[in-house]
Order: sequence, then structure tokens, then C-alpha cells
Amino acid sequence: MRAVITRVLSASVTIDGKEYSRIDKGFLVLLGVHVDDTQEKAKKIADKICGLRIFEDENGKMNISPKDAGAQLLIVSQFTLYADCSSRRPGFTEAARPEISEPLYELVVSECRDRGFEVGTGVFGADMKVESVNDGPVTIVLDI
Repeated sequence: MRAVITRVLSASVTIDGKEYSRIDKGFLVLLGVHVDDTQEKAKKIADKICGLRIFEDENGKMNISPKDAGAQLLIVSQFTLYADCSSRRPGFTEAARPEISEPLYELVVSECRDRGFEVGTGVFGADMKVESVNDGPVTIVLDI
């Protein structure tokens, strides 16, 4: 499982010209599911996302967790994170099929909500427009 996490001041998802989801300060998480991913990996990456201390403390050090920072999460499925770009046309054989990836994506969202986070989402498989105001910028890639 792979997550690209960007610390944001705000982020939103628009579908068919209508805003679907919006957060203020928090994390925009693009989440990719690999063909070999499991529920265990989904729970582990949710734990990592929810505990990632990349908000600055009073000394300017990245030391504050998203919970302590009052952060929100916007989690968007992103199968292209597993693109094979060895040729000019990307291949996606390493990305899990929807029947595997959608339940694991939903599990990550559920696990984050169970930890007390307000979680916005996109719509799995939809053509989405994602906007964000990056903070820092700070972007972290997690591979589980």
C-alpha cells in the first residue's frame, strides 16, 4: 500500500463540477493499493497516517501529530501510484483491481475515522478534480 501525504492548509475534491468534499488544515492523502495488499496492511498504513508527526511545534520542529494539531484528512484513491513507467506508456498491473482495492481503501478511511478524525473522501473510480493549498510544502511517501 502506498500513500502520498501532503500537509495542507485546505484541500477539496470536485466531481462533475460540484464540490464533493473539503477539509481545512490537515493531510491530503493519495492512496494506492497494490495487488498484494491485505487488510493488515490497510490497518497499518491508517495507523501511520494518523500518527505521522509532521506539524511544527513551538520550536519549528516537525513534532506534532495530526490529532494534536486538530487536523482533518482527505483520502483519495489513486491507482496510478503503482504505475510502471519503464516505457513511455505507463502500465498498471501492480495496482489492485477495484474488487480488491475499493474495500481496502474503505477500510483505511474507516480506520482513520475510528481514531477520531474527520475524513473527507472522493468517489472511488470517479473522475475527480483535486485541489490543495500545500503547507510548507511538506510531502511524505509511505510504503507499507
